[in-house]
Amino acid sequence: MTQIIEASVQHIPSIALLFDSYRVFYEQPTNIAAATDFLQERMSKNESVIFLAFDQQEAIGFTQLYRSFSSVSLQPILILNDLFVKESHRKLGIGSALLNHGKQYCKEHKFKGLALETATNNPAQHLYERLGWEKDVHCFHYFWTA
Repeated sequence: MTQIIEASVQHIPSIALLFDSYRVFYEQPTNIAAATDFLQERMSKNESVIFLAFDQQEAIGFTQLYRSFSSVSLQPILILNDLFVKESHRKLGIGSALLNHGKQYCKEHKFKGLALETATNNPAQHLYERLGWEKDVHCFHYFWTA
């Protein structure tokens, strides 16, 4: 049975392994130490909320949410920046469970909503839409790299 918890700093070693695999999936070099440091900084500064999925005692997936704000609506929002499930546990509803957990957290803490960004060829788009996310077609997304 899958259990999802809100992670704390004591869970960083388990999250770091998943986070490193997530980064490798996106063609970044493996670096557990850097992943650990990054997560430690986000959590110690209260910059993100991480939900961690377990199967028995094994960490099998996570999602990381960042806090932000909507100036127009004068409300806080969450950005679902990272979602990852171990390959051995995919297609079992764990991604859906993590996404729904994030939505529930958003409601309980009175955020305006939960935003996410994904690649145009990511097959998970169907999952997002099935769970109630709407594709933003009325504006463009731009990014400047320093």
